[in-house]
Order: sequence, then C-alpha cells, then structure tokens
Amino acid sequence: MAQDAYLAGGAEVFELGECNGDNPLMHTRVLTLEHGPTLLVRPLRHGDVSTVLGVFQRLSEQSRRARFNGPKPCLREDELEQLAVVDGTHHVLVAYVEGDAEPVGIAQLVRNGSSAEIAFAVADEYQLRGIGSALTAELVIDARAAGITEITALVSADNPVAVALLRRIASVLDIRHSGPELSIRAAIA
Repeated sequence: MAQDAYLAGGAEVFELGECNGDNPLMHTRVLTLEHGPTLLVRPLRHGDVSTVLGVFQRLSEQSRRARFNGPKPCLREDELEQLAVVDGTHHVLVAYVEGDAEPVGIAQLVRNGSSAEIAFAVADEYQLRGIGSALTAELVIDARAAGITEITALVSADNPVAVALLRRIASVLDIRHSGPELSIRAAIA
C-alpha cells in the first residue's frame, strides 16, 4: 500500500516513525482497524488549510453542527487558519483511507498545561467504521506522551456517538450540561 495514494495536494510524506520538525510525537502511522479500513494517520503541517477545508467540505450540515456545536455552513478565513495551527499547544492528526486521496477525518487538541481540549470529525461516508475512534485514540496516545493527563471536550447533547467514543478512549470523570452541549472531562493518564 503506497503512502502517496493517501496524500493529496502535495502533502509532505513522512516515513513511519519519522519526526516532523522537532516534535517526536509528530509521525505518520498506518493503522489496521479490526472492522474497518486501513488508515494512514499523519500530522497536519502548520498552516495546511487545504487539508482542514477538505475534511470540512466532506461533512454534512448535521456533522458540521455536531463538530462546531451549532450551524456552520462555511468556515471564515480566520477560522480556517486557526484550525490549521500546529505549534507547541496545537496538535492535529489527519486520517486517509486506502483508495481515497482526500482526507476523511481530523482530530485536534489544544493544550493548556496538563489538560487539553479535543475535537474530532469524520466525513459522513466514513462514519461508524471506527475511524473517529482510532484517530482520537492516536491523538490521546500523543497527548499522554506529551505529559497531558486530562482531556476535555464540548459535545452536542444530541451526539451520543461522540460521547460513547470518549468513554471508550478515556476514563470519563465528569459530564455537565452547558446549554445545549455537554462538557466532558476525562482522565487519560
């Protein structure tokens, strides 16, 4: 399986285990899902707005509402740029499926000390195949390796799939209603 079959738009290709810049956590991985497709998971390059937009464009109105906790017909340029930030506090992983050159999922974290807020989205046609779970689990592995011990997520109250995903990959400590959303706090250490 060739890695470049997964990558579109001149995205940088890393060998397995190769580091991206100075961050040893930023490496490309191939995941074989038990009941799903083989995934190539790679770090987002800082400023790679085309990949972020590629995932966003594959989300239905309902998926966009679930990811952004409200209507989101489009991303403004400043929002797109913010979602493409990768630095010492922002870590982003992107998933590709064999035979599809476009990204199918994205998982992001923003660190605040030993805690990090996470968010994730998977293209509608690939949902419920284990991709979101695998991608988010990889993000949590990276978070643990970086010394993060707790994650938080703001999830739409009508998104039980996201809540179940978080329960599978972390030890949920607290779920609170925050308007129409659920604020979830979970231990990962």
